[in-house]
Amino acid sequence: MPPVHVCPIRQVLETLDSEILQGKQRALRLTFIALLAGGHVLLEDLPGLGKTTLALALSSVLGLSFGRIQCTSDLLPSDITGLSVYERDSGRFRFIKGPIFNNILLADEVNRAMPKTQSAMLEAMEERRVTVEGTTYPLPDPFLVIATQNPVEQIGTFPLPESQLDRFLLVTGVGYPPEQLEKEIIRSGGIHDRIRDLKPLVSSEDLLTARQSVREVQLGDKLVDYIFSLVAATRQHPYLISGLSTRGALNLAAAARAAAYLDDRDFVIPEDVQLVAVPVGAHRLAPRPEHETLAKTEVMQSIVDSLPVPRA
Repeated sequence: MPPVHVCPIRQVLETLDSEILQGKQRALRLTFIALLAGGHVLLEDLPGLGKTTLALALSSVLGLSFGRIQCTSDLLPSDITGLSVYERDSGRFRFIKGPIFNNILLADEVNRAMPKTQSAMLEAMEERRVTVEGTTYPLPDPFLVIATQNPVEQIGTFPLPESQLDRFLLVTGVGYPPEQLEKEIIRSGGIHDRIRDLKPLVSSEDLLTARQSVREVQLGDKLVDYIFSLVAATRQHPYLISGLSTRGALNLAAAARAAAYLDDRDFVIPEDVQLVAVPVGAHRLAPRPEHETLAKTEVMQSIVDSLPVPRA
């Protein structure tokens, strides 16, 4: 039987896709996959293509708290995590929580922040907690980081280190909308006012129940072998220094389960793995110096295309 709680979540996805965020179907679906799988999303694309709009709309229809960080070169780690302030009346320090203490955190233009500031999110993204001045504070559940990244060719950017890239479940872009849709956007204007008026379509309890259902989606032995063969192929590729780690393999399996769930199935099929293989795997690849100009997405896609697909 299909998972029982898939309908409300699919309704949210279909509503956003058809009424609010038209032309962003792939980015929207992958973001939902990351949310259901308990991971984080890195959106790589040019400014002005709706990356921030996607995050705002998502938090509104899911009824989740939303925090935003506009990353700049002078941003400090405490601007993200929060800081302790001395209160003269009580003679004590009081911790003021930063924007990271929200269900959805938008880190806008994350690669414009200094590496030290970028690292302030590492513990939060992996452990779902923040440690400040020796005290550990839990983060709300669910917790999703949606980070946007400008092309590294632009002035004032700092490339994300591999340790931080690995914290993102998947990386994708938004892309330009289709021609007719973009003309309609030009004619009617933006949708920021509509986003402010969006009402929650599901509760946070529905979302947590859906995430539990995702973990129960069946992953058969043949699919486990298929995922392992993809991972092993990245480790043996002649153009790569290193391929996917065990964490990468786990993330690939979790994303495939979430993809199956969104298709109203309680079992994974090879197409689910193929759908998420490039967004989940490409950013984890480390090319050899002589092949640095190769696109990681193309390498990952070539690996997917070259492997035999298991039969049911």
